Order: sequence, then structure tokens, then C-alpha cells
Amino acid sequence: METRRLGRLEHHSSVLIYGAAALGGVDQDTADASIQEALEAGVNHFDVAADYGDAELRLGPRMGEIRDRIFLATKTGRRTYDEAWSEINRSLERLQTDRIDLIQMHAVCDLENLDLVTGKGGSLEAAVRAKEEGMVGAIGITGHTAQAPAVHREGLRRFDFDSVLTPLNYRLSTDPQYADDYAALVEAVQASDAGLMTIKMIARRNWADGEEKTYDTWYRPFDEQRYITAATAWLLNGHPEITGLATAGETRLLRQMVVAEQERSELTPEAAAAILDEVHDYASPFVDIPI
Repeated sequence: METRRLGRLEHHSSVLIYGAAALGGVDQDTADASIQEALEAGVNHFDVAADYGDAELRLGPRMGEIRDRIFLATKTGRRTYDEAWSEINRSLERLQTDRIDLIQMHAVCDLENLDLVTGKGGSLEAAVRAKEEGMVGAIGITGHTAQAPAVHREGLRRFDFDSVLTPLNYRLSTDPQYADDYAALVEAVQASDAGLMTIKMIARRNWADGEEKTYDTWYRPFDEQRYITAATAWLLNGHPEITGLATAGETRLLRQMVVAEQERSELTPEAAAAILDEVHDYASPFVDIPI
């Protein structure tokens, strides 16, 4: 699997980043099998969060075996110093490790939350302390709304984050405002040499009212190989500024994403976009986000 430089952190991360939200509600056997599948495919960057159910607990038992093979990132969604400090320490315990490579300020999707994170007594102060004490190697910011790229750009103005995890897919890119905000974020990321990662690459649309939710994702994902491959090719072949994309929060979709990464060289971004334009119900997942 291709690897790309994660900005100034200098880690060469696999272009597929294991989205460990997939482990939040599964048993240990299912988690172990999915983790092994990712490792065998060449995935070397795992992304989890304290808020992802039992995901940290599912990863923890494997740390003795795999810790030196992976870049390990987690997130805190708490907004005060005390809460975040407690949660970072809890994550270390749950993950059964004494050091995390990247702690991310989770779900910073609007300026109100950015103010809480970066303000006096905010969670960022806890992350800085954890970095100073050697508990974490770097500090990042994440978010998942239509406003996220603009908010993350402002975040970089306030603090020199080492990484940004923000949404991008073909449908989002066709919104002029979103495209402008994303382009401005890329400029800011490149100016600071931060790492840039993305989420929601195979999001197709929101679940419809009354529709059976057949996957553990809060949005309806693509599940046809043709469209997963096209979405992957559009993103990775057309956006060299991106280190990698987080795989969907569903273990059953991992194999198709691995296949897509292997097959993507056959598609130009333009050809991939033409395939995605076939999808009549392809829409932004941020129209009506479930709370």
C-alpha cells in the first residue's frame, strides 16, 4: 500500500488509515480479525477516539504485539482542561500503552467549540501538557461538518496543530463554498507543514427516515465496489496534499476499501468523477446530521 508523509511529523502513513470507530460496538474476535486484516493489507496508521464506544478497549489487547508497527492516534472530545486530562490518561490505560503518537481535539466543528478548546482552561492545555510530559507525540484537530475546513483553518491560526482531519469527498467538492474553504485550509496546512487527513470519503448520503440501517455508520455509505473504487481514486489520485483517508466505521467495508486502494491506479480523477456522477442519490452527509 502506498504511504505518504504525515507533514512535519515525518511518519510515512498508509494512505488508508484504519478508522477504529468500526470497533466501537463489536466483540474482541471481530476486532482482532479486522485489525489483522488491516495490518496484512499494509495499514500502519490507526485512528481511534475515546468517544468511539469500546474501540480503545478492543485495540488495547493488541498493543503488546503491534505497538511498534503502527502510528497510533486517538482523540478527546472533552472541552475543559480537567476533563481532557482525565480522558487522555484513561485512553492510555484503555489502549494499554504509555505513549500515543497523536492526540486530536475531537469534533471541533464550529467556532464555539474552537473557542472552548483553545481558550483558557480548555482541553488544548491538557494536550500540551501531555505532549510536554511525553505521553503524546503530537497534537491535531478534527471535525465533521460542512463548516469544518473553515473552522480548522482558524484553528491553525490560533495554534500550530501538527495535523488536521477534515471531511472531503467528490460530492462535497462540488459545493463552491466548501471547495473554497477546503482550498484555503490546504494553503494553511501546507504553510505550516502540518499533516492533512480526510474522512467521509465513501459517505453516500444520510439514512432516509424509516430506512433500515444496514451498517454501523451514521451515514449511508457506498457499498458497491465500483463506487468505492471511484471515490478512492478521485480522492487519492487527485489530491496529493492528503496523507490518507480514514476507512469507514464499519468492519465489513474494510476489504472493499483495500481493494479500491489497489485498483485506483486504473482511474483518473476525471474518470472517477464521471462514475460517481452516475449516483442519483449522492449527497452531502452534513445536511441533517443525527445528534
